[in-house]
Amino acid sequence: MGMKSLIEPQFEVRGIPLLRKGKVRDVYDLGDKLLIVSTDRLSAFDWVLDTEIPGKGKILTEASLFWFDLTKKIIPNHLITADIKEIRRLLPSSVRASWEDLEGRTMLVKKAKRVDVECIARGYLAGSGFKEYQKSRSICGEALPEGLLEASQLPHPLFTPSTKADTGHDQNISFEKLKSLVGEEIAAKLKNATLKLYDFAASYCRLRGIILADTKLEFGFVGSELHLIDEILTPDSSRFWDETSYRSGFSPASFDKQFVRDYLEQTGWDKNSAPPALPQNIVEQTRRRYLQFLKMLKSS
Repeated sequence: MGMKSLIEPQFEVRGIPLLRKGKVRDVYDLGDKLLIVSTDRLSAFDWVLDTEIPGKGKILTEASLFWFDLTKKIIPNHLITADIKEIRRLLPSSVRASWEDLEGRTMLVKKAKRVDVECIARGYLAGSGFKEYQKSRSICGEALPEGLLEASQLPHPLFTPSTKADTGHDQNISFEKLKSLVGEEIAAKLKNATLKLYDFAASYCRLRGIILADTKLEFGFVGSELHLIDEILTPDSSRFWDETSYRSGFSPASFDKQFVRDYLEQTGWDKNSAPPALPQNIVEQTRRRYLQFLKMLKSS
């Protein structure tokens, strides 16, 4: 089942081909560059909801820009600029858009040859990793000790790649399978970069009262050099927990859309028909979680 949407694009950029409309971001093609616009859309259970979270796209963009700057010494990334005046100067004069609306949620980036796998680092047992552990006492072919609970810290961070599916769900794969898909050298580079980024970010977050349970990264080649692409270490691509409420054996309070998933689970929605609209209090509490994450992240 593919991602289903109930809404039209939140913002329109005219004069550039729309390359793809993602769950959250709209991507426009400029030949050797891409224009990425982060909307306020929210996805859950293979649906893009018709209720938006005001300002969410700006929060995600600010978080990505923050991490791109912090991690550029570990690995180069695809960012050219997020300055809306500079973006306008670099775009063809024929491009038309409501530039005030796009400010703070738009990035001009290098076009990369994407490596079509999701690169996931896990430091804690949660989500699909916990489900896999319950069945096999392993994740992506790597054996784990008996007796781990939901949200348990793993003995060491794991690199658990998955296929990148345009429709349906991504599927976890072993490192051996990854090597067969992309080659041994590229697989090793992906694993090394993913774990380095996770270790750096997890340490940084922990000092600010945030646990980085896991994160999903994407990479691509600009020329012959591997670059970090897409978004990085946002509440949409990572599982962040509040350290003050963390304990193993339970699903800790998170800074992501899990709050919305939990609400939808309680409504009796069958996940096959259109989902119910989110009430204003759920929208506002979700927005507050995103903002609280950003505030804690940027605290000195």
